[in-house]
Amino acid sequence: MKRRVIALILVPFLLFYAVPAGAVEKEERKWQDETMYFLMVDRFNNGDTTNDKEVDTKDPKAYQGGDFQGIIDRLDYIKDMGFTSIWLTPVFDNQPKGYHGYWITDFYKPDEHFGSMETFKKLVDEAHKRDMKVVLDFVVNHVSPEHPWVNDPAKKDWLHEKQPMNFSNKDSLQNAWLYDLPDLNTENPEVREYLFNAAKWWIKETDVDGYRLDTVRHVPQDFWSEFSKEVKSVKDDFYLLGEVFDRDPQKIAEYNDVGIDGFVNVPQAEEMRSVFKKPDTSMDRLFNFWKYNETYYENPYVMGTFIDNHDMERFTRLLVQENVFPGTRWKLAMAYMYTTPGIPIVYYGSEIAMDGGEDPDNRRLMNFRADKELIDYISTLGKVRQDYPALTRGTVEPLYEKDGMGIYKRTYKDQTVVVAINNSSKTQTVELSPEDLAENQELKGLLTSDLVRSDDNGKYKVALEREEAEIYLLKDKSGLNIPYLSALAAVYVLFLIFIYLVWKRGRKNRKA
Repeated sequence: MKRRVIALILVPFLLFYAVPAGAVEKEERKWQDETMYFLMVDRFNNGDTTNDKEVDTKDPKAYQGGDFQGIIDRLDYIKDMGFTSIWLTPVFDNQPKGYHGYWITDFYKPDEHFGSMETFKKLVDEAHKRDMKVVLDFVVNHVSPEHPWVNDPAKKDWLHEKQPMNFSNKDSLQNAWLYDLPDLNTENPEVREYLFNAAKWWIKETDVDGYRLDTVRHVPQDFWSEFSKEVKSVKDDFYLLGEVFDRDPQKIAEYNDVGIDGFVNVPQAEEMRSVFKKPDTSMDRLFNFWKYNETYYENPYVMGTFIDNHDMERFTRLLVQENVFPGTRWKLAMAYMYTTPGIPIVYYGSEIAMDGGEDPDNRRLMNFRADKELIDYISTLGKVRQDYPALTRGTVEPLYEKDGMGIYKRTYKDQTVVVAINNSSKTQTVELSPEDLAENQELKGLLTSDLVRSDDNGKYKVALEREEAEIYLLKDKSGLNIPYLSALAAVYVLFLIFIYLVWKRGRKNRKA
């Protein structure tokens, strides 16, 4: 009886503290809510030494031993950092030294260096058990020079004639051999059918959730229109992420209407790398990318935002060249990427500020024995991003930008989140007006315990030390809530009267 009474007394308190300030009702998960970890299968983790064939860790162009089992063994490591999906480089059978997966010799067979089809299915299944989605890299533009089709007279019209590529000519861009790789004649109905069937087969067999489409601009638009219809007919909400490697948003926008959901945002990545590689760099141009994205892309919220990948020098290499501390610069860049529209894509090793120059140096074997400070920071960012829908679905409004100090807010329904990034070498204090934010409220820090209350004039003074970032939730001022406490007191008075009457009746019954 005593325990039951105590539990009842605690109920009002629990109800009061269970609803966080600025909470938005949980909605159905969308792709724009994802946070993606991109890994190169061979370079991530060796979980099965029995498939270590032709492995040479001293040769950066040889297999290093990473495999499907290695990824399975590290799924919790990825999930604990707040990632909700993973993107894998191609897993199909490749020619010798095709560690990266882009020299395909068989579209229906996994690479023996990575493991069996059964193990890959287990990888997808284990990811799904952790509520994580799996995106698989799929290549339709070219095959390996050692693919059987190359020397098969019956398949002569399956490939374009070998010719050097002229990047300023659209026909050459779509028909020439990229890096001397045999270019598939995707105008050929037989080739189309083969690729469509292979893509659908992997979805049916393994239940992957999306494809990252390699070298999109080297394939005609009408192929992609058919491809997207075919693969999306197999599984609901199947996501297609295209790669158009160009710094011009208009070039990427040419593929808006072909059924590809989003594209890796190369122009924005280049700007982020430029802005965050050293302090005292203005974020003004970076802020303009929100307008570019809204102007040029069909749905900017499902674009893939990234800082580095397997085709670029590691961001850390740029930082080393600038003689700055990588961890600090990575935190600022990550804070920006996680709090602006798009799906954040983090290249494996970025969480430990891995260094690396041009390919293949940017594809080093992952090192799990590293300082956890940056990992913990990314984990916190991931949790904040998932907890506050304004960061994945909200509108964007810049509030301030000067000499590297930038502030913007994101609003979704009744939730407002304010992001402040001090990309300068000095402590900065910015005064925000009531027109920027509502009066008589406060900004609660989500990365630290910082708290900024509006003053008597309704203004907010946001202060950040050099090279720091903070994410704030705009909420009602904390303190005594008199109306609520009065109502709570009334409930307790009635409750105590009820307990007294029950006790009195019980005592009377015992006497009788």
